[in-house]
Amino acid sequence: MVSASRQFRRAVWHALMALALVTPTQASTREEEIAQCLPGEVATWGDGRDRAAVSSPMVLVYDHRAAPAWFSEGEVFAAIERAAQSWSRCGIPARVARTSDAAGIAPGAVSIRWSDTDAAGNFGLAHFGLRWLVLGPAAFQLLRTRNPAHDARETLQMVISHEMGHLFGLMAHSRRCVDVTSSYDNGKGERCLLRNPSELTRYTEYRSTMPTACDIQRCKAVNGLPAKP
Repeated sequence: MVSASRQFRRAVWHALMALALVTPTQASTREEEIAQCLPGEVATWGDGRDRAAVSSPMVLVYDHRAAPAWFSEGEVFAAIERAAQSWSRCGIPARVARTSDAAGIAPGAVSIRWSDTDAAGNFGLAHFGLRWLVLGPAAFQLLRTRNPAHDARETLQMVISHEMGHLFGLMAHSRRCVDVTSSYDNGKGERCLLRNPSELTRYTEYRSTMPTACDIQRCKAVNGLPAKP
């Protein structure tokens, strides 16, 4: 994930970049982009090498300690469950537990917790080898301070879904702006792709909060599963 400061610069950047994006000619809405994955649309920045999911089935264990006070344990747990259920559509079963329920969970479970040290200034980070997903309290505090009108639960859901995608094997970031695994640019002046540039300015955060059809297609491909049911 990106740092909190970059998150806030995007609102201005979105308005400036709309005419500069390379896109297909069809006029599509953001909702259609989320639900569809047309031939040739799967594209990544090549900043990682996709691999099979960290485990199958996958068990994710949530520890609420150090979470910002305005996020209840139930809210965060529900966001993790939604992301896990959505990613499971690619054929990798997943279940979520709390640390209090962890006694009977087999070794190899993925730890989900809050830590500014491990998040390193980001909203979230996933570590495939160490099997953890970390959320950054300071980044969410900065978001709340600078944009108190924004519903931080949307950002929380997007961050969890994005980082969980890495654990399902999608190591490279998508070049489709709408994908939850996307990165808006590659740091070298190249920008992400979308079908209809006019849609971009309608949203502060164009990235989906949940896996898109192309995210799921990539997940199926890297895990050796059929692209269609």
